Amino acid sequence: MDIITQLQEQLSEIAMVAVNTFGTLQRDAPPDRLSSSYPDPLNPNPKPEEDAKPQVPAQPGAAPAPAQAQPPAPPQPPALDLAEHPKAMSHALVLAAKKFDALVAALPLSSEDDQLRRIQELQAENEVVGLELQKQLEAAELELKQVEVLFNEATDNCINLKKPD
Repeated sequence: MDIITQLQEQLSEIAMVAVNTFGTLQRDAPPDRLSSSYPDPLNPNPKPEEDAKPQVPAQPGAAPAPAQAQPPAPPQPPALDLAEHPKAMSHALVLAAKKFDALVAALPLSSEDDQLRRIQELQAENEVVGLELQKQLEAAELELKQVEVLFNEATDNCINLKKPD
């Protein structure tokens, strides 16, 4: 695999890691209060005394209310270490960026004259290959004409029920 392809793949990996990192940071970020006029996101019930149900004293001689059976709570998944997750993701992003820098450093350095000379060499090589391709195309067209002539003779012989010579 050439260096340019490796650079493209590494750049794609950096983009993927960055998107995942930013998405995770956004997903795991704690809510923040925007203004004092908005309710506190960490305390959605700022006045619990209004919502508390008044306790009705039990009447003497009445049987105590039966306790409602609560279904067992589902097992909780193991808690993610939210403090370590962003560190690990940022570490992966830094490693991907360092690998990209190493690939860029591995690119061959050349002057403008070297680049122009290389372009001329590639153009000359392209001309040689183009001429060879043109010769092959002409040979293929000649062969196609010969096959068409033979095909037409064969179909004429079949149609006219002639025996081949």
